[in-house]
Amino acid sequence: MPGNASGKIMPTGHEVTALEAKLIERFEYMNAIGVSLSGEHNIDRLLENILVVAKSITCADGGTLYRVHDDRKMLKFAIVRTDSMNIAYGGMTGNEVPSIFKDIHLYTEDGRPNDSLVAAYAAVRAETVNIADVYSDTNFDFSGTHAFDKATGYHSQSFLTVPMKNHEDEVIGILQLLNAIDPETGAVRVFSINDQRLVESLASQAAVALDNRLLIKQMEELFESFINVINTAIDEKSPYTGRHCQHVPVLTMMLADAVDAESDGPFADFRMCDQDRYELRIASLLHDCGKVTTPVHVVDKATKLQTIFDRIHLLNTRFEILRRDAEIETLKAVLAGANPEEEELRLKKKLQQIDSDRAFLRYVNIGRELMPREDQERVRKISRQYRWKNEDGKDVDFLSEDEIENLCIRSGTLTQAEREIMNYHIISTIKMLQAMPWPKRLGHVIEFAGGHHERIDGRGYPKGLTGDQMSVQARIMMIADIFEAMTARDRPYKKLMKLSEVLRLLSNLSRNGHIDPDLFDIFIKRKVYLDYAQRYLDPSQIDA
Repeated sequence: MPGNASGKIMPTGHEVTALEAKLIERFEYMNAIGVSLSGEHNIDRLLENILVVAKSITCADGGTLYRVHDDRKMLKFAIVRTDSMNIAYGGMTGNEVPSIFKDIHLYTEDGRPNDSLVAAYAAVRAETVNIADVYSDTNFDFSGTHAFDKATGYHSQSFLTVPMKNHEDEVIGILQLLNAIDPETGAVRVFSINDQRLVESLASQAAVALDNRLLIKQMEELFESFINVINTAIDEKSPYTGRHCQHVPVLTMMLADAVDAESDGPFADFRMCDQDRYELRIASLLHDCGKVTTPVHVVDKATKLQTIFDRIHLLNTRFEILRRDAEIETLKAVLAGANPEEEELRLKKKLQQIDSDRAFLRYVNIGRELMPREDQERVRKISRQYRWKNEDGKDVDFLSEDEIENLCIRSGTLTQAEREIMNYHIISTIKMLQAMPWPKRLGHVIEFAGGHHERIDGRGYPKGLTGDQMSVQARIMMIADIFEAMTARDRPYKKLMKLSEVLRLLSNLSRNGHIDPDLFDIFIKRKVYLDYAQRYLDPSQIDA
């Protein structure tokens, strides 16, 4: 059959009859539908389209699409439609299939095929069943259909039941059409042999499309499970970061949805489809995967002197030695003839000074926002003021250089070297993600995930990107990451922050070039912070 100038297939040797033209049109429609089905990513919409198309090409009044359950012992109702009764369940309707549509067992209790029910027969035998009138048919049990008709006043007549077989010739679903309507008379007719062949062709295409979609979905679920394994590993490694890995994706998507809803302003044209949302969610789930390489003693460093243990206890021991030595020195002086009262007074003052210095070092060992310079100088003075013998028996300063460096940390609990180790997690994240063969539809994951420590003014890391060099998604994740870290209840070095204090600090960051001020405005205007806080923060943090 050569094609004509319009590209349509035309028979040779005779004029095209009305019936032939209609068949040609239906086949062309089927080809278009096949392309459409193969491109559909939403499984519910895909199932709905399959049934709607099957009804359309056969002029059927009603139809049902069953899915074969994973255990291959049951047919489950996925979509139900009957136009004349205005029935629409499943698919994209938002209406769940009612319980009156019970699942169909494919086998009897003794393990034999359930051949009494037409849908089960078609699924087990992988055969199409075309019935002219269910009231005269004696091969199958249509008592349920009769009861439905009696209860509703409907009259079921012609049935076409077609198995959906995938590329492995495995039945994964059943298409069942009800009451073919003659478009000219409106009367119920039998499903013709052409109807049957078209629906079988559609079922075959649909089964492959559905199987492919399910396979992709399973791969996506496997991939996300792998990501969750990584985040769980981080969680098990340190309780101080696990919730961060879980909560940043939630907050990222909440802010992204808020930006997507904007109809004016700088983000009026920003829109995300389902695929865009999936890509951003994957990136946010992976944004800190590099922390699996960060040493635990850095991640969990709750105090300035903490390594495997808190070294403040070593200083306590040294202070106890100083107290003991002072008391021994006093006793020796008294035994040598010194005035006991004067020596006792001198000892009391010395012990008070020792206890005061010990309390001070315990105080500064706790990481705080900013350590005054005078406190840093007092740490150095204490180190010079006292002497003790180290493990080699040498007379040394009271504090080592490493202890002084740690106790003089200006903000938080990490030294500069430790901060560089901590910051390296973003380099590790990028390296790990770059080692993966990302498909085109996830091509921006590395950029989204790798940019959450950049700054709008270009003073961030690792690349020093400016705001106009970054995507909206990366800038969104930047805010989500900072807000979650500030509000987290499980940080080792700080108490819970009130929501108002966090917003004040974020506002400062938006003004000084750290985060995107326009995105922060949306974060505030649409109350994303409050929605998140009510779901995930400690109630004591949510203040007026």
